[in-house]
Amino acid sequence: MNAPLLPIEVIRERGQHEVFCGLTSIIWLHRKIQDAFFLVVGSRTCAHLIQSAAGVMIFAEPRFATAIIDERDLSGIADANEELDRVVSQLLARRPDIKLLFLVGSCPSEVIKLDLERAAQRLGEQHRGQTKVMHYSGSGIETTFTQGEDACLAGLAADITLLAEPQASAAADLLIVGSLPDQVEDQFVELCQAMGIARVSCLPPRRANQLPTVGPATKFILAQPFLNETSRVLEQRGLTPVAACFPFGAEGTARWLRAIGSAFDRPAAQVEATLSPGLARGRKSLERHRTVLAGKRIFFFPDSQLEIPLARFLQEELGMILIEVGVPYLNRQIMAAELALLEGVQLSEGQDVDRQLDRCRAASPDLVVCGLGLANPLEAEGITTKWSIELVFSPVHGFDQAADLAALFARPFDRRQRIGTPAQ
Repeated sequence: MNAPLLPIEVIRERGQHEVFCGLTSIIWLHRKIQDAFFLVVGSRTCAHLIQSAAGVMIFAEPRFATAIIDERDLSGIADANEELDRVVSQLLARRPDIKLLFLVGSCPSEVIKLDLERAAQRLGEQHRGQTKVMHYSGSGIETTFTQGEDACLAGLAADITLLAEPQASAAADLLIVGSLPDQVEDQFVELCQAMGIARVSCLPPRRANQLPTVGPATKFILAQPFLNETSRVLEQRGLTPVAACFPFGAEGTARWLRAIGSAFDRPAAQVEATLSPGLARGRKSLERHRTVLAGKRIFFFPDSQLEIPLARFLQEELGMILIEVGVPYLNRQIMAAELALLEGVQLSEGQDVDRQLDRCRAASPDLVVCGLGLANPLEAEGITTKWSIELVFSPVHGFDQAADLAALFARPFDRRQRIGTPAQ
C-alpha cells in the first residue's frame, strides 16, 4: 500500500504582481495558425512589447501588427471605430492571403471601452467571403500572459462546427487542445491513432479552414494547463473532457496517453505497446540531467500557469526539491491529477511580489523560475534563475522533448559554472 501524500498548503495572496502581458501569446499563435493575422488595438507601448518579444523578422512579413490608439482617439476627436475600419481595409487590401483576422483587445482599448466584439461582427460582414474576423482580449490587466492563448482558443472553440447525432460519424473522436509545435502535435496524433483512435483533430488548427468538426461523442484533452476558459466553452458545447496529467516529461506524457486510452476503452496492452518505446527513450534521455538536478532546491514565482505540472515533473522524474510553487491562479479541477502526485509542496496562488521575494531569499534556493522582470535583480544577488517565458516558447511536451525540457533547468547551473560564479 502506498503511503498517503502529505497535505498541500496554499498561500493565497493579492498584491503587486510581476507578469507578462497576454499580448505576448500572439508570438506563438501567429506561427501556429499560418493564414491568420493578429491586429492589436492598442498603444505604442503594445507595439513595442510585441516587436521586442518577437524579435526582428527579416525573411518574412510578420502576421501581427498594432492599430495605434493615439491622443485623437483618447480625446474623442477621432472616431475609433472609423479609424479601425480604415486600418483593417488597408491591411486586407495589402494582404489578401489573410483568411482569419483577430482583433486583439489591450489595456488601452478596454480603458476607452472600444467594443471589439461589435467591431468584429461589422468587419466580418464587410469582408465576408474573403476574411473571417474574430476578437479576443489580450489585455494585461489582472491576467497572466498565457491567458491570451486561452482567450483566443475559447473564441475558436465557440466557433467550431458541432454536428448533430445523425451526422456525428464525420466528427472528430478526440480533440487535442492547446498550441503545440507542429512536430510535437504530429507525434501526439500518431500515438493516438496507433492506440486505435482514428479521428484526431487539434485546436488551434494550422489553417483557418481546418477548424475541427466535433459531435456529441467527441472527447477533448488539454495539452496546456492554462486553458480554463477554453475548457469551459468546450464543455458547454457538449464535449467530454479527459482528465489527465499534462504531457511534460516521460512519466507525464505516459499518464496523458494512458488517460486517452482509458477514455476510449482501448485495451491496456495496446496502449502500453504504443507508448512503451517513447517512455523508454524519455526515461533514458533524462538520466544525465538527473545527475545535475537531483537534490537541487527550486522556487517557482507565478507567471505562466505551467508551474504545477513542471514542478511535478522536476520532483518525480529529476529528484528536485520543491520549496514553493507559485501559480497565478489555481483551477483544482484541471490540476487534480497533477496535485495528486505532488507530495507536501507549498503552493502560492496569486502574488504579493515583495512577500514572495522575502520568502525566496530566506529559503536560499538553488534555482528560481521567474519572469524576466525579476530574473536580473535576483541574478545580481547571486541567485540562479530560469526565465519562465522560455518554457512556453520551447518545444517541451512529449517523450522526445523530455530531455530538452530538463536541459532548460540544467542549463543555468552550467552557465554559473562557466562564468565562475557559485550559485547561492
